[in-house]
Amino acid sequence: MERNYREDQTNEIEALDSIYCGELEVLASEPLHRFKLPIATTDYGLEPTEDEEEVMEGLCCKLVFSYTERYPDTAPLVEIEDAENFREGYEEGLLENIQETIKENIGIEMIFSLVSSAQEWLNCKYDELKSAADSEKEAALRAKEEEERKKFEGTRVTVESFMTWKTKFELDMGITERKEKILGETRKLTGKELFMQDNTLNESDLKFLMDAGEPIENVRIDETLFQNIEDLELDSEDDDDEDYVPDEK
Repeated sequence: MERNYREDQTNEIEALDSIYCGELEVLASEPLHRFKLPIATTDYGLEPTEDEEEVMEGLCCKLVFSYTERYPDTAPLVEIEDAENFREGYEEGLLENIQETIKENIGIEMIFSLVSSAQEWLNCKYDELKSAADSEKEAALRAKEEEERKKFEGTRVTVESFMTWKTKFELDMGITERKEKILGETRKLTGKELFMQDNTLNESDLKFLMDAGEPIENVRIDETLFQNIEDLELDSEDDDDEDYVPDEK
């Protein structure tokens, strides 16, 4: 008995309409059925939650099917319309996946299998996109953390580099100049430095007394400083005199 393709096709259309709850859109019934069904990833059209900064847009398209006269013993025609967020090569890849599924189902009603296979392929591609996006975010986060770590770590310091920095810093801030000034103010001057700074120190005590109005006669001399002066062995010019005769005692 020859197969009634028209009847099989009509029965499948009714079943699909029931399965997809009104999502099936019939475009034509004559001379052959032509219809479309949407497929989309689970995240398509979702808004970000309070805990999420953003949600990556999902993938979506519509599959347009056209029966051939001897469908399902021959392959249906399949097109892709209204693709959203597809990357380059996605449409070609999806059609190749559908053609592979057609080959596996020749001879039986296959639209449900084709839609299911296409939906699975779309979800796989979307998972790949999300994984790549997550990897990029993690890489960006690691790069940012590394940059922040370097700011705190800075350049490794050695004794030489620290002393070089310290010298330059003190010069730039005027610290070295202030230190030298304070050192100069607090350092005890030597006698020579005092003498060079104040030449009045070379004047005698008598001059100071006279400047103070003290008569020279009032200067008291400590005679004890000159006692026993005879005991000192002092050279005398008289020793050189041939006629010199010391006094006898």
